[in-house]
Amino acid sequence: MLNEYKQNPEPAVNAPEEKKGRSLFALLDRWFRIEHGVSLNIIPKLAFVALIGLIYIGYVHYHEKTIRRINRMKVEIEDLRTDFTTLKAKCMIASKQSEVARKVQRLGLNELKESPKKIIIK
Repeated sequence: MLNEYKQNPEPAVNAPEEKKGRSLFALLDRWFRIEHGVSLNIIPKLAFVALIGLIYIGYVHYHEKTIRRINRMKVEIEDLRTDFTTLKAKCMIASKQSEVARKVQRLGLNELKESPKKIIIK
């Protein structure tokens, strides 16, 4: 045993070290260990995730638009409510007996001072 030659293992072929870049593809390569391009099994999953993302973005835009429209309607309703209140107050003032009598006096109609008489037909 002492006089035997040591058998040196054959040196391993050193594979070229991969550069640790900071690009998106280098990151994906480190995560998924894709060696020969993009696998065909991944493409439908990526397309599905992209479709879900687009649908989500569409819903967000739709709901933001709806919220803006609701806020505009709230402002318009408040304006209409104030207009209604002022018109109602003017109508209440104009329908008072004294106001009606004052406006009708210009036409030559006078307010009765005595109660009306009943006409009874037999």
